[in-house]
Amino acid sequence: MNSVVIVESPAKSKTINKILGKDFTVKASIGHIKDLPRKKLGVDVEDNFKPQYIVIPGKEKIIKELKQFAKKADRVYLATDPDREGEAIAWHIADEVNGKSDKVYRIVFNEITERAVKEAIKNPKRIDINKVDAQQARRILDRLVGYGLSPLLWRKVRRGLSAGRVQSVAVRLIVDREREISEFKKEEYWSINTLLEGSKSPKFWAKLHSIDSRFTIHDSRFLIPNEETANKIVTDLKNKDFILKKIERKHKKRMPYPPFITSTLQQIASRELGFSAKKTMMVSQQLYEGIEIGKEGAVGLITYMRTDSLRVAPEAVEWARMFIEKTYGRDYVPEKPHVYKSKASAQEAHEAIRPTYDDRRPEDIKQYLSKDQISLYSLIWNRFIASQTAPAQLEQTTFIIGAGDAGTELRASGTVIRFNGFMILYTESKEEIEDEEGGILPALKEGERLSLIELQPKQHFTQPPPRYSEATLVKALEEDGIGRPSTYATILSTIQDRKYVHKDNGRFGPTELGTVVNGLLVERFPELLDIGFTAKMEDKLDNIEDGKMKWVKVVKDFYKPFDRDLKEATKVPGKVKPQDIPTDTKCEKCGLPMVIRWGRHGRFMACTGYPDCKNTRPLEQQSSEPGQQTTPVTSEETCPKCGSPMVFKAGRFGKFLACSKYPECKTTKSISTGIKCPEDGGDIVERRSKKGKLFWSCSNYPKCKFATWYKPVTQKCPKCGADFLFEKRGKDSTVTLQCHDKDCGYKEEIAKPEETVSTV
Repeated sequence: MNSVVIVESPAKSKTINKILGKDFTVKASIGHIKDLPRKKLGVDVEDNFKPQYIVIPGKEKIIKELKQFAKKADRVYLATDPDREGEAIAWHIADEVNGKSDKVYRIVFNEITERAVKEAIKNPKRIDINKVDAQQARRILDRLVGYGLSPLLWRKVRRGLSAGRVQSVAVRLIVDREREISEFKKEEYWSINTLLEGSKSPKFWAKLHSIDSRFTIHDSRFLIPNEETANKIVTDLKNKDFILKKIERKHKKRMPYPPFITSTLQQIASRELGFSAKKTMMVSQQLYEGIEIGKEGAVGLITYMRTDSLRVAPEAVEWARMFIEKTYGRDYVPEKPHVYKSKASAQEAHEAIRPTYDDRRPEDIKQYLSKDQISLYSLIWNRFIASQTAPAQLEQTTFIIGAGDAGTELRASGTVIRFNGFMILYTESKEEIEDEEGGILPALKEGERLSLIELQPKQHFTQPPPRYSEATLVKALEEDGIGRPSTYATILSTIQDRKYVHKDNGRFGPTELGTVVNGLLVERFPELLDIGFTAKMEDKLDNIEDGKMKWVKVVKDFYKPFDRDLKEATKVPGKVKPQDIPTDTKCEKCGLPMVIRWGRHGRFMACTGYPDCKNTRPLEQQSSEPGQQTTPVTSEETCPKCGSPMVFKAGRFGKFLACSKYPECKTTKSISTGIKCPEDGGDIVERRSKKGKLFWSCSNYPKCKFATWYKPVTQKCPKCGADFLFEKRGKDSTVTLQCHDKDCGYKEEIAKPEETVSTV
């Protein structure tokens, strides 16, 4: 029997061809073969939103070849990806190769293994038209919004702009977060730590937990409001007797993480590997479709990577448990397999992301994979095996310490890992283990008198919420129900490509253009930009797939209010743009003040006498943010050559100081941090690498080679007295201060950016 199997990609066809052998011909469509036309709406609004699909330019030859093979075949199997997009591709291919014929079948599998592919061939299905309708509804909705909003943005903001239904909501999240940050008011608070010693080593730190009523603390969370109150408490504590009143011991069971789904894979790959969502999906697609493993040929190493289901096939659970027992011992196998519950909207026909073979350990196939492939595969392997490993057993000990009066109490905690369980394979980060272990507490007895060694008051400030990273933005999109697993990476890429947001040190901030566009859309299309409305639309698309709703009704219900709002917005005269920024600069042609005005290519200087005076000129300093410009800011320094004030400017390698008399005087110098180099006493200055990454080095380079990726902070080391510390930011947003002197070893974690308050 001669059969044809049609997939999307050549890599996938190669892997499947190896599995099925000579009786099957496997061909690739290279993605979609049909779509809506690019240069017109392509949706007949008057005829129930009928789409006008055309063959994608360049795909004519591929379609002709597929038709020829299908005509000769006894059976045609459409093996595109097991999601809405894959179903739509299969539907278009079936239409081109005479899809009404009884010999055309749809086969679906979540992993490209011999068992899964041959099982699918034995149990062929027909195309799921509900899935096709759900994909078609999304495509038409996005086309209606895109073709409706883009002309409006051209008229109201500037030419060449475009907007999307879901991407615009993602931009709103970033703009709203930036507003929260700018409006945040810092609050000072203090904590007090005590270094104590009992009858046995080691010494240990305890934190002040409550204070007697003589001290007024204006907060139910026990925040010491200022230095004056902190100093009074410190003075009072110096004369107290410290007694270990109670020792609490709790045994905790810590369950393993579930296997990855699309959103969690993107989040952890971003945090642990530094991958963008787009890169994560590209590399995981390669692992799914097949990697050349020596003489074996192409092998699919993971299950389908676009999924929100935590379901795991019983046979995969079984081989994972056998692997765990063989590798780590019987104690690491839980009595019953762990079962993880997916959210209500999850596609339960799918599986979680997991390895496909138990004999393809990362270390065994490392030589065949690229650096990125082995990194991601190891992450997926370890997370899956850990998900079926026994829980970790922890013992937490808390010392409750009385100080004089009954109202004053200190606490010290430490956690010991009694059995590491799944942690032998997988933890989110090194910092997480350190947090679990806590400090080491001595073996003391209740009632012991403790000696006070040191009192350490610390000043803190509440922190604004942090900007979104790729990981936290994907998490927010998932939690708010915006988009689905297959769309997260596209959303993040699109909003950057359109210059509505920019990335700074791995965090998203809105550009001025993004803020302007968002303001217009939120004002004129409140429902479209509403997070709850967007989430409900995703639910409706799910209902279409489940056969509970008709796609035409969903599109019609959306389009009527959208079209009304669009017509109203179009009637409003004038353009939308940021307000002009006044300056002290006088126009050299007419003497009137100049302002910083916003135009097509960003900010520029313009005369307020317009239209009588049309004098304009570019700003001298370009902002580091794409599409924006700022006016030069005068520093406190004077030019060493001519004595004129120096201004801040930005160039290819970051900010620097330049003489305000440029071009008459071309003196420039790096911006000093005010901290002296520990090697030769020169100034430590801020610089940028060729790739734009911020670093700090000595101003006497190349004579002095001192350089660091960590930001120097003007704060003396409490341990060795060094003049400054390094500020180190972790992948999970933790901020750590550490001494620049490696021999000292001082290290202290300060409040995470996402914490708006800390308690003592």
